Amino acid sequence: MPAPKTPTLHMIKLIVGCTSPEMLRDWVAVERHGDVAYVRTRTMPKRADEILEGGGSIYRVINGLIMCRQPIIGFDSYTREDGHPGTLILVSDDVIPTQPRPMRPFQGWRYFKPEDTPPDLDQPATGVPDNGISSLPASLRNQLSELGLL
Repeated sequence: MPAPKTPTLHMIKLIVGCTSPEMLRDWVAVERHGDVAYVRTRTMPKRADEILEGGGSIYRVINGLIMCRQPIIGFDSYTREDGHPGTLILVSDDVIPTQPRPMRPFQGWRYFKPEDTPPDLDQPATGVPDNGISSLPASLRNQLSELGLL
């Protein structure tokens, strides 16, 4: 009998200076490590293998809302400008919109359990009809989410 599959482990990180998933897509085109997009951080996740084995993503908090995710494809070390070691979280070019969800500010990154992640925008929460929400402009979805109406 095969071993039960371990739930996918994800990460979550705030983006400073970015105002939308569309802006993040533009950044992804510029912030490259060779041919791969990346997110800089100070420390290597101790559970990096779990994230990679399960096909984890990094969920991005923009203006106080979880708004999108990027699949994580690897991790690499680098030397920061101050001479100290750092980590690059290597991510897919795909910026996948999620249903907006409020998130309080925090520093650095956190592990993000599958049961805590918002569904992708094109996949409404189980048992909840989309009712055209995914076709609304992002700014309106964000406002409705901030008001607790989505």
